[in-house]
Amino acid sequence: MTKKTVTAQYPDVQPELPPRSRGVIGLFEENCTVCMLCARECPDWCIYIDSHKETVPAAAPGGRERSRNVLDRFAIDFSLCMYCGICIEVCPFDALFWSPEFEYAETDILELTHERDKLREWMWTVPEPPALDPAAEEPKEIAAARKTADKLEAARQAEQAEQAAQAEQAEQAEQAAPAEQPQQPPKSQQPQQPQQPQQPEQNRPEGDA
Repeated sequence: MTKKTVTAQYPDVQPELPPRSRGVIGLFEENCTVCMLCARECPDWCIYIDSHKETVPAAAPGGRERSRNVLDRFAIDFSLCMYCGICIEVCPFDALFWSPEFEYAETDILELTHERDKLREWMWTVPEPPALDPAAEEPKEIAAARKTADKLEAARQAEQAEQAAQAEQAEQAEQAAPAEQPQQPPKSQQPQQPQQPQQPEQNRPEGDA
């Protein structure tokens, strides 16, 4: 009662929505493994998933072939969805996200079933996650990845140091090799071999002039 009434000039002026608004659900298809967990946990049964299996050849010779699920259809019926967010919370691979977009009304209720192509388009409107609290503990996933990266970097540096030490030892060995060879005395100190007497030349008969 103490504030002045302000009329929102929608749709000419878009409203400022909170960062965690529940507008529509976006699908990041590359992360989906067709585990069906979101469809099983949905209380409204508004998620429809179809898939098929493909055989993946062995990665190494002598290995065995593996099968993986390939997503064929992922659709959400927003005429049934109650925006509880359970599907996003239970997804173990971060394939579903909230988007603040809300302008998707339709004149036909059948058009409120959005297929995976439409859900993929909503991913472009998903805002970036908020920054972590500076005093918050580092996530376990990031800590484990950082620890692995540090180990790999330490192993790489140790290998480079070992290669440099081996190269230095080889260079020192090459430099020390000529010094170990016996030095020949100068020519003035070398024993002179006795000269063999020269044989007189035989008289050759003079040829006819």
